[in-house]
Amino acid sequence: MLIMKNVSKVYQTEMVQTHALRDFDLEVKEGEFIAVTGPSGSGKTTFLNIAGMLEPYTSGEYMLDDVNVGKLSDNQRADLRNQKIGFIFQGFNLIPDLNLYENVEVPLRYRGIKAAERKKRIESCLEQVGLGSRAKHLPQQLSGGQQQRVAIARALAGEPRFLLADEPTGNLDSLMARQVMELLEQINRDGATIVMVTHDPELARRAPRNIQIVDGQVADLTLYQGVAGQTDRQVVGG
Repeated sequence: MLIMKNVSKVYQTEMVQTHALRDFDLEVKEGEFIAVTGPSGSGKTTFLNIAGMLEPYTSGEYMLDDVNVGKLSDNQRADLRNQKIGFIFQGFNLIPDLNLYENVEVPLRYRGIKAAERKKRIESCLEQVGLGSRAKHLPQQLSGGQQQRVAIARALAGEPRFLLADEPTGNLDSLMARQVMELLEQINRDGATIVMVTHDPELARRAPRNIQIVDGQVADLTLYQGVAGQTDRQVVGG
C-alpha cells in the first residue's frame, strides 16, 4: 500500500544542509499496524509528514496505493490525501467552540459530502469510539482520552484506508493510553492500515510490526512468532 524507495529529505538554509531522511526504504502492506519509534530528531516526524503528503521529499520514490506521489501536482496530492489518509495528532486539534458532532463534520464539509451522508458517518463514528451520547458536548467537557477518541472519530469519518497517528497517546495517562490503543487495534482489525509514531515502548510492543528510525534511516524490528519465538531484526537502507 505504501512503498518508499531511497527517499531522502534535505532541509537547506544559507549556511547548513540537514539530511532528515537518507535513502529511506519502507514498505507497508494493506492491513498492517506499524509502530514507529526512534530518538528525538531521528526523522520520525519528517517521515510521517512525507507519508501524509504534508511536505515534499527531495529525492527517491514514494508510491501510495499504486500512485506515484512524486508525479502529482499539489492539487492532485491534496485530493489523494483527502481520499486515502486520516490523521490523528497528539494535540487532538479539536475546535473548542464546536461540539463533537460539528468537529467530526468539519472535514466532511470541506469534501462536499451531502448532509444526509455526513450525518450517517458522524453518528456511526462517534458510536464506534463510544461517544455517541455526547455528540452535543464541547471538547472542554471531556477528558483527554475522550478528546482523542473524538479526533479518531473525525479521522474515521472520512473513511480513509490509511491512518497516520502522531503520538496519539502522548498527552494521556497510562490507562487512557491503553484505551486509545485498544481502539486503534480494533480499527486495524476492521481493515484500516495504521502507522503510529510513539515514544511509549509498551504501546510499540503491542503493534505487530515495529520500525525504528535512527539518523534518517529505518531498522525493522518486527517480531515474528516462530517455533522458537526468535526475534528477527532487519536493517533497511543502512
